[in-house]
Amino acid sequence: MRKTNKPRRITDNLIFRKYKCGLTREETAKLCFKTVRTVTEWDKGRPIPPECKRLMRLYSGRALDPLNVEWHGWRIKRNELITPNGWTLNPDRIIAGNALLEINSDDDRKNKSILLRAARSIQKIRYK
Repeated sequence: MRKTNKPRRITDNLIFRKYKCGLTREETAKLCFKTVRTVTEWDKGRPIPPECKRLMRLYSGRALDPLNVEWHGWRIKRNELITPNGWTLNPDRIIAGNALLEINSDDDRKNKSILLRAARSIQKIRYK
């Protein structure tokens, strides 16, 4: 490794990746399917592809509002989906919930309708 006396330049890309998204070079490279060298080039000033910027925003906990109105209040942080009321859902919980919905027994159907009715009422009150 060469040592130079040249000071490091702080670029907008470096600020975005490191401070706004809180990602290391290795995490960014893995997330965007790029090499660490490519991420280092971004830090030096090369443009970051828009799809990689979007992935970094989503991974760092940004809101999903721009996707659709139905996603208002939902966000992704690291490897969890966070609901508007703060529940964190990992893939196992989502699969388990879907499996319970697929079973669809009589008791579950009745409880599901009550739950959905209550959730819709709360949502109407919340967004008025």
